[in-house]
Amino acid sequence: PSHPFGTMEGQYDIYYGCIWGTRTAFRVGLYAEGGSLLIGLLIGVIAAYYGGWIDEVLMRFTDVIFAFPGLILCMAFVVVLVPMGFERLDAVMIALVLVGWPGYSRLIRGEIFRVKNEDYVEAAKSVGCSDLRIILRHILPNSIYPVLIVFTLGLGTIVLAAAALSFLGLGASPGYSDWGQIIALSRNWIYTSPENPFGYWYTFVIPGLFISLFVLGWNLLGDALRDVFDPTLRRK
Repeated sequence: PSHPFGTMEGQYDIYYGCIWGTRTAFRVGLYAEGGSLLIGLLIGVIAAYYGGWIDEVLMRFTDVIFAFPGLILCMAFVVVLVPMGFERLDAVMIALVLVGWPGYSRLIRGEIFRVKNEDYVEAAKSVGCSDLRIILRHILPNSIYPVLIVFTLGLGTIVLAAAALSFLGLGASPGYSDWGQIIALSRNWIYTSPENPFGYWYTFVIPGLFISLFVLGWNLLGDALRDVFDPTLRRK
C-alpha cells in the first residue's frame, strides 16, 4: 500500500518519482523553452528589423546551429558544462536553450518581415518614434502569436529531449525525480523471464504514460491557441 505504482531498480518509489518528476518537467520546460524564446526573439527581431549585414551575420550564425543534430549538440554541451561546475539538470537546461533558440529566431524574423513595412509602422517612423518603441508597440504585438503557439508546443517537445538525455545518463543527478531517469532505471525489467515476460510492466509503462500525457496536453493547448489566434480559422 505504501507504493501504489510499485518500485523500480534501487527500490525507488515510482509514484514519488512520477509526481515529483512533473515538477521537474515543468521546470525544464519553462526554463529551457523560455530561455530559447527570449534569445530567439532578441536575435530574430534585430536581424529582421535592421536587415542588411546584421541580418546576414545573425542568420549565418543561426545556420551553423541548425547544421548540427539537436540531441547530439545538447549532449556535447552537457559534457562540457558539467565539469565547469554546473549542476547536471542546470547543464541540461542551458544546453537545451543553446540548441533551441534558432527556431524561434527564424520564425519571428519571418513574421517581422511580413509586418515591418505596414502602414502603421511607417506612420510611427514618420512621427519620430524610436526603434525600441516601434518594435515593442507596433511590430511585436502583431507578429508574436505564431511564436506563442510554437512555444506552447515546444514545452512538450523540450521535455522529451530532456528525458532522452536523462535516459542516456546525461540528465538529472542519480536519485533525482526525473521521468527519463525512471525509464532508464526500468529498462532492465522490460523483459524478465520466459515464464513471466512482462511481470514488471508498471516500471516503464506508468512513467511512459506520464511523459505521453504531458506532451499531449501541451500539444492540445497549442492547437487550441492556433484555433484562437489564426484569423483564417476564425472566419471558417
